[in-house]
Amino acid sequence: MLINMRKLHLHMGVKNLNKSVSFYETLFKSKPTKLKKDYAQWILEDPKINFAISTRAEKSGVDHLGIQVDNSVELNKIREDLDKAEISTHSDGEVTCCYAKSEKSWVTDPNGVAWEAYHTMEDAEMYHGEKKTPKKKSACC
Repeated sequence: MLINMRKLHLHMGVKNLNKSVSFYETLFKSKPTKLKKDYAQWILEDPKINFAISTRAEKSGVDHLGIQVDNSVELNKIREDLDKAEISTHSDGEVTCCYAKSEKSWVTDPNGVAWEAYHTMEDAEMYHGEKKTPKKKSACC
């Protein structure tokens, strides 16, 4: 039996990465899982979240939210659920974004908040670069 795990994703824009990393290390009692010159990420089990910060966002604060899944089967289930509810996704496809190669779909909630549903296939050495051209650019990259 395939067990699927979903994890909330929150990406925030920050002005000073070093000060922010120090703050979140204290808050989470954990070092970042991934740390780059412009990006830091914590994959936490308590609370169950993929929390990322970067200096690349256009503004400070919440940049976008998401649901990270373990595999393409679960991602396709989310896409099907959105389709049944007549909520169209955009920027579907494989991309390199946030130092990871992922398959993503984006939606915008009724309040204008960007949400991504995605699964990560592997780490990447660059922040952004597309493996296959999506229909539109994503809110993140």
